[in-house]
Amino acid sequence: MLPLLRAIWQADAAFPSGAFAFSYGIEGALALRPDMSLGEFERLCAAVLQQRWAGYDRIALQRAFRAGRDLDALAAVDREIEASTMIEALRAGSRRNGASFLAAHARLGQPLALKLRAQVKAGDCLGHIAVMQGAIWAALQLDEQHAALCSAYTVASGLITAAVRLGAVGALQGQSVLQALLPLIDALVATPLDDDAELESFIPILDIAAARHVHAELRLFAN
Repeated sequence: MLPLLRAIWQADAAFPSGAFAFSYGIEGALALRPDMSLGEFERLCAAVLQQRWAGYDRIALQRAFRAGRDLDALAAVDREIEASTMIEALRAGSRRNGASFLAAHARLGQPLALKLRAQVKAGDCLGHIAVMQGAIWAALQLDEQHAALCSAYTVASGLITAAVRLGAVGALQGQSVLQALLPLIDALVATPLDDDAELESFIPILDIAAARHVHAELRLFAN
């Protein structure tokens, strides 16, 4: 049960990963659609999981997980994410989130986190969050499937936490959305990935919202 307990530990919102500063584009989307209903918000969260996480974050996470302590392989996945993320706010947010995640594990004395943090500071690695999660969670001996569940869950809970903090949904409404997303997360993680699967993501509304969000006069989140 230890790998499962470690996955629960990493998915816990109390873990100081720095993700609280990011809305995954939701703040910008709510600015575009302030009248978004709860049902529409749930469908948007489902779209993020299906059209971003499953074909992009999950693939990067799996590659990094399987690369283990191969720093060159991890850097290659990092560079691919950097090149394929067109929106600067999302690109920078992914790096900043990864840096916070690494910092937490480095302070806990995790050896690979210390090495990766040094690589990022030296410019040899960019530190995108999905890559850092895959590498560190493999080092922590999480099961690969648990790592994928943990990743998807933290994305879903991050979207909902952001919406609650913005006052767009109530705390219990947010939990109802999260509960509704759990079977989708389970199904996505259960879907096999080809070893040669390429990174792909298509959520235009969030890309547009994130690009506009940078120029907002007042914002709560970094992206």
